Amino acid sequence: MEKELIINSSDGLVEMALLEDGKLMVVQTQKTTENLLVGDIFLGSIKKLMPSLNAAFVDIGLRKDAFLHYSDLGPQLRSLINFTDRSRNGRNRNALLGNFKLQPDIIKTGKIDQVLSKNNQILVQITKEPISTKGPRLTSEITLPGRYVVLSPFNQHVAVSKKIPDAEERKRLKLLIESIRPKNFGVIVRTAANGKKVADLHEEISQLTDTWRDIHKQLKGMKEPQKLISEMDKASSYIRDVLNEDFSKIVVNDASIYRDIKGLMKTIAPNKVKIVSHHTGSKPIFEEYGINRQIKASFGKTSTMNSGAYLVIEHTEAMTVIDVNSGPKMQRTDQESAALAVNMESAKEIARQLRLRDIGGLIIIDFIDMRRQENKQTLYKAMKNFMDTDRAQHTVLPLSKFGLMQITRQRTKPVIKIDTSEKCPTCDGTGVAQPTILVSDRIENDLERVIKSNPKLNPTLKVHPFLYAYFTRGVISPRVRWFRKYYKWVNIISVDNYNLDEYRFFNKNNDEIRL
Repeated sequence: MEKELIINSSDGLVEMALLEDGKLMVVQTQKTTENLLVGDIFLGSIKKLMPSLNAAFVDIGLRKDAFLHYSDLGPQLRSLINFTDRSRNGRNRNALLGNFKLQPDIIKTGKIDQVLSKNNQILVQITKEPISTKGPRLTSEITLPGRYVVLSPFNQHVAVSKKIPDAEERKRLKLLIESIRPKNFGVIVRTAANGKKVADLHEEISQLTDTWRDIHKQLKGMKEPQKLISEMDKASSYIRDVLNEDFSKIVVNDASIYRDIKGLMKTIAPNKVKIVSHHTGSKPIFEEYGINRQIKASFGKTSTMNSGAYLVIEHTEAMTVIDVNSGPKMQRTDQESAALAVNMESAKEIARQLRLRDIGGLIIIDFIDMRRQENKQTLYKAMKNFMDTDRAQHTVLPLSKFGLMQITRQRTKPVIKIDTSEKCPTCDGTGVAQPTILVSDRIENDLERVIKSNPKLNPTLKVHPFLYAYFTRGVISPRVRWFRKYYKWVNIISVDNYNLDEYRFFNKNNDEIRL
């Protein structure tokens, strides 16, 4: 499977698109002004205890208090609080835990008010971004992620990813990590560590312990809730977590992000640096790789597949409901085999849609009814296989007697919703039509204003493909007439995503010229 990661940065927004064999699988966006990510570590203060929920609300310096459930405290809570207090008071001079005396673990069935008190200061980490009216969700089981390993303070366990298939390799990695891990630090070995040498793993563990030293240093004298450690930006953290040998291309249109990713690749995968490239073409990067077209086809209430079968996707507060509709494929004489074929195709598309839209929580799927039990079992096994590539934690249940399949999928952030509808190109949503015959006149008038306001500027005009054809074709095309009039060759770019009469002017730095 060939993977390509395309990163578009524009207007204060960074968009990432992951393609697998040319098909859009993941879309993620981040505002460049955002300062809240899953993985950020805070010093928080217990604001309110809620015994009825067995949880606490924690002030971490944000507008809305965060939620910390007893099940997310971790068994080493007492050790964490002791270390935090001693570090803040300056009594704990050593960041590493070799000489730190671990406290007894808390019990799994305890109550929140037995282990925490109001105004307690505690180290916490964000596990789920704010969703709807809810604040972020926290854990006090701090983890420091790297490419090959995840370091867990106050822990003694070494775990190896089950996605490493070779039992001998898992055994080798576990013995190796046991020999190099710092005392009282647990380690989770990630899939990317498969086949790595001890030097690579030791170097990363050293980097992660340096991060822990930085946390310890910041804690000294700290009183107010505030952020201690930020996750790296979304593009870099995503590459760190998913990069493997299947990646053949990483393309980015922003010079700064390009340099950051190039630097990251030199650290984590020097042999893959060559796959990173900087897009400098005049055509928008998402247009160049056909991503805008795939977004338009993949989002919305319905999603149509190649056979003509389609999905109807409805979001509610409690769950997401997906209805499978057959289209023309059910017109075969053997209804059972036709139903199985449509359901199998739909299962693959549903697995893609869950990743693409980042749908979490409870998902109910109404497949086309099948009578044979072996066909139902085939569909269930196929759905599990299609979901295997999903990094989010999930559970797939067999079809119920009503023909419904239930899936639960980890929710760490709001579902991605992209509005694929467009304003009417004729009336611009007003219901009143503008004379489209005058669109070329409007463009020419605006071009004259742009050139007169900045005579040294060589403007670029972006338009719908129909307008592009009108302005560029012919011996004496409008662009040729403009050259004769202004002595400037206007660069015209066709953009599929524009409405019929939409147009914009840009300068040489690709900044839009506001009219």
